[in-house]
Amino acid sequence: MIAIQPSAPSSAASTYRPSIMATRQAVVSGHYLASQVGFQILEAGGNAVDAGCAVGMATGVLESQFVGVAGIAPILFYLADRNEVLTVGGTGVWPRKASCAFFQKNYGGEIPIGIQASVVPPAPGAWILALREYGTKSFEEVAAPAIRLARDGFPMYPFLQKIIREQEPNTRRWESNTAVYLPGGRVPEIGSIFRQTDIAKTLQYLADEEKAHSSRGRKAGLQAAWDAFYKGDIASTIDRYYRENGGLLTREDMAAFSLEFEPPCRGQYEGIDVYTSGPWGQGPSLLQALNLLKGYDLKAMGHNSIDYVHTLTETIKLVAADREAYFGDPKFIDVPMEALLSKAYADERRKMIRPDTAWPDMPEAGRVKGANWPTAAEKAAGRRAPVGGVDVPAQPAERDLASMDTSYFCVMDRHGNVFSATPSDGILKGPIVPGTGILPALRGMCSWADPDHPSSVAPGKRPRTTMGPALAIRDGEMVMPFGTPGSDVQLQTMLQVLMNIVHFGMDPQLAIEAPRFASYSFPNSFSPHTSYPGRLNLESRIARDVGDALAARGHKVEWWPERAWPAGSACAILKDVRTGVMTAGADFRRTAYAIGS
Repeated sequence: MIAIQPSAPSSAASTYRPSIMATRQAVVSGHYLASQVGFQILEAGGNAVDAGCAVGMATGVLESQFVGVAGIAPILFYLADRNEVLTVGGTGVWPRKASCAFFQKNYGGEIPIGIQASVVPPAPGAWILALREYGTKSFEEVAAPAIRLARDGFPMYPFLQKIIREQEPNTRRWESNTAVYLPGGRVPEIGSIFRQTDIAKTLQYLADEEKAHSSRGRKAGLQAAWDAFYKGDIASTIDRYYRENGGLLTREDMAAFSLEFEPPCRGQYEGIDVYTSGPWGQGPSLLQALNLLKGYDLKAMGHNSIDYVHTLTETIKLVAADREAYFGDPKFIDVPMEALLSKAYADERRKMIRPDTAWPDMPEAGRVKGANWPTAAEKAAGRRAPVGGVDVPAQPAERDLASMDTSYFCVMDRHGNVFSATPSDGILKGPIVPGTGILPALRGMCSWADPDHPSSVAPGKRPRTTMGPALAIRDGEMVMPFGTPGSDVQLQTMLQVLMNIVHFGMDPQLAIEAPRFASYSFPNSFSPHTSYPGRLNLESRIARDVGDALAARGHKVEWWPERAWPAGSACAILKDVRTGVMTAGADFRRTAYAIGS
């Protein structure tokens, strides 16, 4: 049984923010105004799906540095009345013109920043699909807050300004981006009203098309909103701009796009069922890590002790090796998921964790019976996740460690339904399509221009993303959606938050605020897939003697400041099923906030 404690076991006496406790409903998101949007939808009678879609679109406005209205939107949700967990793999697919040969010939085998990395933008379709099947509100109702925030604006806040300032050189490459993010040619002042009027027009167009066809029923209206984006004027505008500027995405790619519900991946830890995305994301890596950690008494090691940090770090390296060797779109490759999540496989892989010595780099992937194992010659030729990745400086800038970030939010309604989503792909890494306010998802940067890599570029194929929204359930006791942004740190943050709750009795807020660590000793998911062999970042609240001891074991320790934003921005809602009380936590490292009633 999970015991929720009012304070930390030893490292802190209280949280920086209060734990939000509620009995009816709760929302946690990456921005306080987005949380308010979701809460207002719930108060107006909407369910978790309605609120989740509203939060998703509002996030695309409020955190457009990291999340695009036309970005990606992986979703995991729980239907309480059916006791069922489903996912929407909202990651987009490569256009028909895309190929490894194209990127090898034109870009030296890299996937560049800009429109060449665009996949078919799945976010609008993901929200519409979820609404159509399990929502109660119209698209117009759930999009209205995002439209208002984009049209009327909101106060520029420090974190958004920080990212705009850091990305100013990229922004100035494109006139359409400069007009929005550098009004008057300058970085906006904190507190100034920041508007994105073309985004408002795009969303309003979808809402208007829905309304024009709503006389034929709710689903017909939602289909009209879908068609407005993927087959109408927006698709035509994107097609024209991409043809004129060397992009691969076409109107035909947009029109042919579809989404579906898919089963989640599932694992178990300490009697808790943990659900994540499929291998099109890195969610199953969390389940693999949990399998490996079943062989340790983590509580006895002590929270953020030398042994604890070392064990989790070496575990991360092992699952990263398997991720690089096997994960990809299961519609295109045979991912040996059953074998990778088996107890026997975990028992064998666990032997590679050496208690006193760190792997200097990412270890080799495990051998899975029946799977295509990369040969030594293939690895020497740079195929399948080469160990070491690309040579880079030992001290990368903070922005390089979070090259393309994202957001996360979760919703729990009065019926017990849950919506857990990790939307992404902001509009600072490529050109906004003039007149639309949007940049079709750049998630293609998570692919490899190597035909032998499991996440290679191919027409219609989904890139393997870093996203993995999650849900933890213990029947009759608890339900908890949780997740975080943070690129390749996502899995690591989620693992630490879950361990803080399960083994160290922390409530969600304390579990989220606890100091973190992260390994970079594996290829980055984003092209050019750089790796920092042995690198281990620790937040400054972790004891210095712990860092010194880890360095003695072979970790290349680097220190983050307190509340380092690349360490993620976790959100969680834990419901005690026996009492009905929800406890929500939001990360203080960025602008996340929780609200409930």
